[in-house]
Amino acid sequence: MAIGYLLIQARTAHDAVPLGGVQVKILGEQGESLYDLVTDENGETRKVPLETLDKRFSQNQYYAGLPYRSYNVLGQKEGFDGSYVAQIPIYEGETAVLPLMLVPMEQRQTRPRQSRIFVGKPAVAMQEPREQEGGGEEPRILRQVVIPNPITVHLGAPGSYASNVQVSFPDYVKNVASSEIYPTWPEASLRANIYAIITFALNRIYTEWYRSRGYDYDITNSTAYDQNFVYGRPIYDSISKVADEIFNEYVRRQGQNVPYFTSFCNGSTVSCQGMSQWGTVTLAENGYTPLQILRNYYPDDVEIAEAEAIANVPSSYPGTALRVGSTGLDVQTVQTYLNRIRRNYPAIPAITDPEGTFGESTKAAVTKFQSVFGLAADGIVGKSTWYKISSLYTAVSRLAELDSEGISLGIGTVPPSAVLRQGSRGQDVITLQYLLDVISEYYPTVPAPAQDGIFGGGTLQAVTAFQRAVQLAPDGIVGPATWKKLYEVYLGIGDNVPGQNRPGGGTNPPGGGNEGSVREYVVKAGDSLWLIAQRFGTTVEAIRQLNGLTTNLLNVGQVLKIPAVQSGPYIEYTVRPGDTLWLLSRRYDTTVDAIMKLNGLSGDRLSIGQVLKIPVR
Repeated sequence: MAIGYLLIQARTAHDAVPLGGVQVKILGEQGESLYDLVTDENGETRKVPLETLDKRFSQNQYYAGLPYRSYNVLGQKEGFDGSYVAQIPIYEGETAVLPLMLVPMEQRQTRPRQSRIFVGKPAVAMQEPREQEGGGEEPRILRQVVIPNPITVHLGAPGSYASNVQVSFPDYVKNVASSEIYPTWPEASLRANIYAIITFALNRIYTEWYRSRGYDYDITNSTAYDQNFVYGRPIYDSISKVADEIFNEYVRRQGQNVPYFTSFCNGSTVSCQGMSQWGTVTLAENGYTPLQILRNYYPDDVEIAEAEAIANVPSSYPGTALRVGSTGLDVQTVQTYLNRIRRNYPAIPAITDPEGTFGESTKAAVTKFQSVFGLAADGIVGKSTWYKISSLYTAVSRLAELDSEGISLGIGTVPPSAVLRQGSRGQDVITLQYLLDVISEYYPTVPAPAQDGIFGGGTLQAVTAFQRAVQLAPDGIVGPATWKKLYEVYLGIGDNVPGQNRPGGGTNPPGGGNEGSVREYVVKAGDSLWLIAQRFGTTVEAIRQLNGLTTNLLNVGQVLKIPAVQSGPYIEYTVRPGDTLWLLSRRYDTTVDAIMKLNGLSGDRLSIGQVLKIPVR
């Protein structure tokens, strides 16, 4: 009897908040109940075995049926809408990890709704034609290859009336590979296919294939035009391990920088000019390496390159794995990040090693983190572990920042009465943008707008996406009905998400931005005590005294305590080209003197990139 495995993870806000106590039912193909499970403090169930077909069927392109058995999952938790995921393929020897998508109920919502996700068969088992178009010689190209973080995916064909979702690039690659091919294929075949998937997406981004045509996304999930992506589907361990290792590597021709247009199809029921997915299996079985497989379908001079950068990562991978015995600022950064993540994931043990010294307690914390997030649990911080720690730290820190910002803005429980539309400006627009920013953390189809007090194109996209998500007419106008729904969703997050600090419910987030009379700040490259004091409306001397500092020297990754300053509500604004204090005072309905006083400025000279506090009424 062939056996595969299923494990469910219930988390929200980009994995920042684990959801324990979720009731999970695993159902058979006829709806029969097989397992009743409950998620633990990490939001995870135990791994359960399920019957399936022999994996040899999934390695034979001439097998006429589907080479797996399908199962269904129902997840429910008090205060959240339910989720039903249907037709989950289970393969022999493979562990499928299902990210259960639960959305907080709205305030005054009396009954939970239930979302439905249909996974179904992978693209390699489909017979629909593929008409992928693209290339690397586009005149409109970016200067360097950067891994997007996140990538924006359109859940439909180009131009269709469908939602967009934003996901991290590694998660996108894992999802596409799990949606395109069978995870039981030889490793060389998996690697060749994942290289093609990565490169296809990077080509779309590098050439701005959709953005240059006026679309607000990077790629679609249409198999006819791009590659398969099923939001909310399970990911398979064999695919996850490869993707974690190579997610920032891509295929290019020698002497060129542009990611090669790596088109592909299954090569059995559908033919194309690019790579045959089934053909990679045969070549791997004949001993071909991943690069040899790629060169069999693409030009002989293609090579594997590494992307120059990864967007929105607080600290770049040092290039050398960290392990027991390592010392220095990179180790201190990892320790700082893990100690902050631990407040949301208490199963991660405390680090008691000296700062900057990778000892046994640091290894134990790293190992548990890897176990919780599906990485090889070896206690070594390689590339995949570094970026996962960085992304989780960014996610948990962002929630704390949003809580602190909501307090400073004075967000209450009564919606504004103004009707807002594109072109509107002022405090009510700031309130709107803040609400959408918070909601975007929990509603994957709602993008986060810039909080600049101006109702521009980005805010319009966020408003219409929110209106679609809550079944309102997507007219982009924020009137009474939209304000009411914004507040109901926002307050529902505070009522139902563990540890969130919102008006009407919740408490301070674990390790959140304001604890007592101080907040914590992690030093970044370019920081100085003067800049930090200006940003938080305090003084250099106050920071030095609170932290016991004897000099002004700072280290990247160092955690500083910042004294809380009691002042009126304000927003933070990053100075742009052309800004002046007078223009900012007019834009935000305040005075030059008020801005100068709040920021401790002695003159009116501004620098691009400078962060100002802007008082709001």
